[in-house]
Amino acid sequence: MTAASHDVTVRGGRISTEHETFEADIGIRDGVIVSIEKNLPPGQHDIDASGRWVLPGGIDSHVHIEQLSGMGMMCADDFYSGTVSAAFGGTTTIIPFAAQHRGKRIPDVVADYAARAREKAVIDYGFHLILADPDEVALKHDLPKAIRDGITSLKVYMTYNTLKLDDYQLLDVMALAGSEGALVMIHAENHDMIRWVAQRLLDRGHSAPKFHAVAHDPLAESEASGRAMALSRLIDVPVLIVHVAGAETVELIRSAQRLGTQVYAESCPQYLFLTADDIDLPGVEGAKFCCSPPPRDPRSQQAVWDGFKDGTLGIYSSDHAPYRFDESGKLPNGEATIFKDMANGVPGIELRMPLLFSEGVLKGRITINEFVALTASNHARMYGLAHCKGDIAIGMDADLALWNPAREVSVSASMLHDNVGYTPYEGMRLQGWPELVMSRGRTVVENNTLKVARGSGRYIARRQPDATVNIKTPASASRLPGLLGLKGKAWQRA
Repeated sequence: MTAASHDVTVRGGRISTEHETFEADIGIRDGVIVSIEKNLPPGQHDIDASGRWVLPGGIDSHVHIEQLSGMGMMCADDFYSGTVSAAFGGTTTIIPFAAQHRGKRIPDVVADYAARAREKAVIDYGFHLILADPDEVALKHDLPKAIRDGITSLKVYMTYNTLKLDDYQLLDVMALAGSEGALVMIHAENHDMIRWVAQRLLDRGHSAPKFHAVAHDPLAESEASGRAMALSRLIDVPVLIVHVAGAETVELIRSAQRLGTQVYAESCPQYLFLTADDIDLPGVEGAKFCCSPPPRDPRSQQAVWDGFKDGTLGIYSSDHAPYRFDESGKLPNGEATIFKDMANGVPGIELRMPLLFSEGVLKGRITINEFVALTASNHARMYGLAHCKGDIAIGMDADLALWNPAREVSVSASMLHDNVGYTPYEGMRLQGWPELVMSRGRTVVENNTLKVARGSGRYIARRQPDATVNIKTPASASRLPGLLGLKGKAWQRA
């Protein structure tokens, strides 16, 4: 292959994938990796990666961007600020949510989000669909079409007044997903447990942000997670439990996996680096640390680390939910805001990977190869992107991040590129940072400078989700799929 055959070469770096680490040069043509070998001839543009780790660009498969919440609050980040912030943190692909609210038709929802992203995104993206109104038209027509058009994952809620589905509706959605080849993502918390505890707290005058963590008791998470897994077993379809927080839920999922339940799970930085104690601050300051489920305690932090290490938790996402610390977001009633009224969620899209690199890889909790799997490769397989994203291999998109493992960073909101105005990780000292980020062979970030234009990201129509682990359903599993004519494992990649 001649020098002119490479638009770009990345030379002299230490390359890590989920399986191996080696030294080589990478040759890129038309945005795709075409060569991986030592001593490639110069390309039209050479990038010196000496002394740096060359990793697949991250995939963040759980982000809320330019999305109206169930409480009617708009995220602080639009598709420009959100994708810019992602890129500066080493992420080159995101999968945000096109959020259906009750009374809205799915085609209109998808068209709205697609138009916003097309105009503003600077990196590649797909969509999940939040489903709040699974009526007959949605189940028979709109959802199958959306899945065929590349939205191959559906998120459902077991809590929140304006979003929650009952068990009957959940079964309808799971059955549809099993037949059409989609994956169901579940926010698993017991709505009535939370509502009951919250009312009694308020009756006793306990309204500060710290009581959010009390109302969202760990049992609400573990009970709903167990119920979601039972529903999925009934009709033999896989589910993914998102943002797992509590030690009991981690162990419940681990045990279910060992028994053959088709359950996958995700967790997030806030469950590794924050606890309920962070919410216990004067006034309403603790609202900055409130999300659902809330951060727990050191025992649960360790359970999440252990879950990542042994594969119980295969997906590490940010659950970036950016709300400003003012009346547009966290504090709709200013200083009088009670825990039931504030917007739920914390920002994290830019710090997701640096936090795990510093505190996971460089402190010996996980290997660099596990880091790649947790931040990129597992996402690609789980969400139908493995044909083009999540790996450094010939034929893959040239989505790369060059990490300087020696660079030290003191985290502050002022250094970040989101539109939130604060970070729950203020003051943390991190080691390791992505200094050059590429998307499809384009340099997106270099020398702390954005190099690409608004709207230059591309929509990726995703394929059928694949599993990170081949789980066999035990012989004692429900006979209902066959009796009811469901397709069972039709979700597997065609």
